[in-house]
Amino acid sequence: MTMPCATGVDTGFVTLGYAKVALLGVVQGITELLPISSTAHMRIVPALLGWRDPGSAFSAAMQLAALAAVISYFWQDVRRLAVGSLFAIRQRQFADPELRLAMWIALATVPITLAGVTLSGTLNACHSPLRGLSVIGWACIAMAALMALTEVFARHRRSVENASLADALLVGIAQVGALIPGVSRSGSTLTAALGLGFEREEAARFSFLLGIPAIALAGSKELWELHRANLDMHAWSVLALGLIVASVSAFVAIWALMRFLERFSAWPFVIYRGVLGVLLLVASSQAWLA
Repeated sequence: MTMPCATGVDTGFVTLGYAKVALLGVVQGITELLPISSTAHMRIVPALLGWRDPGSAFSAAMQLAALAAVISYFWQDVRRLAVGSLFAIRQRQFADPELRLAMWIALATVPITLAGVTLSGTLNACHSPLRGLSVIGWACIAMAALMALTEVFARHRRSVENASLADALLVGIAQVGALIPGVSRSGSTLTAALGLGFEREEAARFSFLLGIPAIALAGSKELWELHRANLDMHAWSVLALGLIVASVSAFVAIWALMRFLERFSAWPFVIYRGVLGVLLLVASSQAWLA
């Protein structure tokens, strides 16, 4: 078995075993698609339980579970975009709205792709400073403040159908913040979409659709990195179990979030993130958590 950190990629999840990884799969699946930061919870839960940090490579690879859930839940949207875009290209109808939205989503993925490649060495390093509990705490508080501002000042009137290229690029730039543990990809993109005036459920829909390429690229890249780390069959089976459990949990999380945003505001997430951030800063300063 490859030892954690022996290849420069943190493979600490392997030492946790099936039961612990299955539990973390539930946590990852639920928190990946809610605006509360899966990375934060993947650091907090092991720290509370006295377990080893599963590592950023594990968290990123587990995004493939979120990808499966997003595509399944928004299958009609994904299918319409894919089929409509291909038909428009074949017919040379380059002004087609489906093709236009697909192209904007692709362009919006460029910022996080470039940033992810640039920062991959730091993000995936063993004991990365970006995974420190104080960093996560401040990120939670910062995002809580930004989400609160959108709830106070934004006018929730727009839909995905009237999104513009500028909207896609701004949400895509906001997505870069997700590379900082504690920010949350869904949190940063949802907040940006809300700030641009989208209705709450439409903002979530836009956030998820725009995130599909980024999630696919990040998850695939980490699978490749783990492949290069020469994991054995036991390690891959542990990861596979986590992915299966996380996929189911992520689908439930999307369903719950969409139902919630149809009826309520994002204030509960603002409060949760703010309290969580403060508790993390206190716990970090007092060395309550490893």
